[in-house]
Amino acid sequence: MEDQQEKTSYNESEAGSPKESDMEHETQTTHSLLSPVTARDVDLNVLNPVDNPELTEDETETSEIPATSQELVSENCEPGGILNEFPSLQEGTAEDYVRDSVENVPLNDSDSVVHTGMEYDSLEQHAVLEISQAEESMENEPSHPSAVPSGSHSEREGSPVGKIVTNLDVLQDTTVTVKIMALPDDHVATIAFAIGRTIGNLKEYFAAELKIPEHVIQIMFNGKMVDDSETLLRLGVRPHGTIQLEMSSTDPENYPIKSLKLQQEYNMPDVITVRVQTDAGTFQDVVVEIERPTRQKPFLGGYRHKISGLEFHHAGTQTIPKRRPDKGIETFCRDTQTVEEKHQHQQTTSDTSTQMTKIGCYVANMKDKLITPGKYFTAAEYHARRLKAVIILQKYLRRFLAKKLVEQLREEKLKREEWVRMEDQRKKKEKEDRLKREYERRMNPKTRDDFDLLYHALEQWRLEEVERINDTLQGAERKAALCALLEQETQLIASIGRHKLDADIENGVKQVMALLNKCAEPKKWKAFNGKSIEMDTQYTIRARELRDIYFSINMNYLSQDERLDALLTLKHTVKEHNCKLTQELVELIDREADLLMRGVKDTNLDGLRKRIATLFLQYIKTPTFNPEVARLLKVPQDPTKLRKNVYFCPSCRNYLLSTEFPLSANSRVVGRCRQCTRLDNEARLREDLSKYKLMLKNLCKAETDYGDESKIAMLLQEQDLQYLVENIWACQSALSACNDLVDLVLIRWDKYYEWSPWNCILLTKDEAAAHLKLDNAIQAYGVLFIRKIKHKHTLAKNYFSQIPAMAPFLQNQGSYQSLLGNELLIAKTNPATTQV
Repeated sequence: MEDQQEKTSYNESEAGSPKESDMEHETQTTHSLLSPVTARDVDLNVLNPVDNPELTEDETETSEIPATSQELVSENCEPGGILNEFPSLQEGTAEDYVRDSVENVPLNDSDSVVHTGMEYDSLEQHAVLEISQAEESMENEPSHPSAVPSGSHSEREGSPVGKIVTNLDVLQDTTVTVKIMALPDDHVATIAFAIGRTIGNLKEYFAAELKIPEHVIQIMFNGKMVDDSETLLRLGVRPHGTIQLEMSSTDPENYPIKSLKLQQEYNMPDVITVRVQTDAGTFQDVVVEIERPTRQKPFLGGYRHKISGLEFHHAGTQTIPKRRPDKGIETFCRDTQTVEEKHQHQQTTSDTSTQMTKIGCYVANMKDKLITPGKYFTAAEYHARRLKAVIILQKYLRRFLAKKLVEQLREEKLKREEWVRMEDQRKKKEKEDRLKREYERRMNPKTRDDFDLLYHALEQWRLEEVERINDTLQGAERKAALCALLEQETQLIASIGRHKLDADIENGVKQVMALLNKCAEPKKWKAFNGKSIEMDTQYTIRARELRDIYFSINMNYLSQDERLDALLTLKHTVKEHNCKLTQELVELIDREADLLMRGVKDTNLDGLRKRIATLFLQYIKTPTFNPEVARLLKVPQDPTKLRKNVYFCPSCRNYLLSTEFPLSANSRVVGRCRQCTRLDNEARLREDLSKYKLMLKNLCKAETDYGDESKIAMLLQEQDLQYLVENIWACQSALSACNDLVDLVLIRWDKYYEWSPWNCILLTKDEAAAHLKLDNAIQAYGVLFIRKIKHKHTLAKNYFSQIPAMAPFLQNQGSYQSLLGNELLIAKTNPATTQV
């Protein structure tokens, strides 16, 4: 290639047939398994004997396959000659060799004859016939070495067998483009392999690239499995051609075939076609394989297009530069790089001279100047003038710095005012939203907390009215006003009860829908790779069918045919079991169907339909008919479970589970159940614990975020937190005395220790954020404030020490209290301590 570099041009579209060129010159990224073979490693005379003008006609004819095997044997097959020259022939017969040689002869891109599969088969059969005749003739020949003249090695190379073997060696180093389609994702990767590579070599390569075992990889060609011993040449691919293979995994669960990402940064194709001018007016297309660079290309400069902005870099040779020989002299050392430089000024002597007017020399005085001495000033005056100038400069500089500081303070002030304004607006908006939510909860109560809020507001109104009546009226007027107040309270309680009935109906429908949806949900769990897996069992499928039937019979505005269809489906479903419940349900279904056929109005069938829906819901809640609902029922189906954790409520005189009894931190007996406690609260106390519930929720979340396994906050309930806030901290902030419970939070007094009633402080949200930024609370606050906090901690400890579960935590706090006492003594002697 170096001898023919007069004029080269890239002509990738003219190499081979149009179909082959499109396949050979794809812009898809490729990766070579073997060391690339360049054009200078290939004998162009062997590859393209017809295109070489220097070959004679006789030489061209000799490059073809011999017509008969007799000529092949007579010219080159001396006893042991070919077998000794080509050891690969010793393992097989001459028939195998000729078949391989016929199949492996490369076709030139300039040949006009394209052999089809039938022509290859006929040519192979002809070669096998000829080689069999050659074997028979060789048996009749004398076996003495002197009987047949042994030609020289060069003569064997010029013979047809020599050319076939030469072509075979060249083909073994020729590469082909292999398209690998990874199943089942259909990811395609284009890779260059040697044509002599086997399928087993491909499996070894992909096993190393994909990091999976080799035995799980299977490769198919045209939908059929390919043996590991098959070569790419055996599969029918031509030199520099393209073949598509499918690759899959026999164990896709444990060893899936992932997408191949090979050399995404390198976009140069493996094979290009270069047109070389061999003579005047004669050109030859040469297929050149690209060598992958083993080092980074050096930047040699270039040009940039002014309009398009494209950059054109100077190209460099492919030859790797030689390494400079080691001279044995150290050219880089630390002393040279860390030398200390020193600058010194010097002034050399300069000789000068003057010339005066004298005899024989005239010097003109036309350009002379008359210099008169000025006012003389001393060094003190000079320094005084310099000092005055410095003072003026400092004055202007200080003025500039002062203006800059004032401007910065002004900007910070404006930002602070803007932040305060935004915070006020945010707090005001949050308060308005909270009041709107509370108003909506009072107007349309739905949950138990909403009704507790409503009863609490009623109690607050009643107390205000009683206080107003006692202050303004006396005697009979006071009694009459109290009676009127009692009548109004009775009416309001009745109104609340009506709202409660409506809410119970609506909540009951929601609870039924939630129960049915939960029964119909598939089983879910997370796999080892983090993905969520869902699985339907026979019980969930049964629950889903029953849910759909229940929804269909409760739908309104159905036509007569649709209603009859829903009833028929329900009837077939419940007839699977024969019991008293199903018999009654079938009877009601037949009754409604009969009434529908008689033309009875839908409004007259509402009661019957409600009975059918209620009985079918009872049918769904029976574990015999719906096994999935057994795990969601409150009453366990196993009678033995009812004997454990069951307590007696003295108020409603029922035996209930332990989860139905609220237990405060200092309670020692079980007491009344939740329902009785709620009823007593609505009748007498009418307390609203929603604010304390929210405060306890925020406290537990904050303690969880610390990640230090805090436990005391998880033991408290709303009543315990209510006592701590109302009796210990008086429902107000310890710093600002703010009494809005919505804005108050309980945080740690010392953030380095676990939260407890004796290590807490009640502050607003803004004050709590500032308090948690302190490294040492003892040094930040004054002595009087610290004593006040310690007193509240002592009161809380005396109250909560009655709880048996708090005893271990009180013992662990002994060393902490002694440490706080020492710090408090130190704080007394510190005159710089700020008092709050």
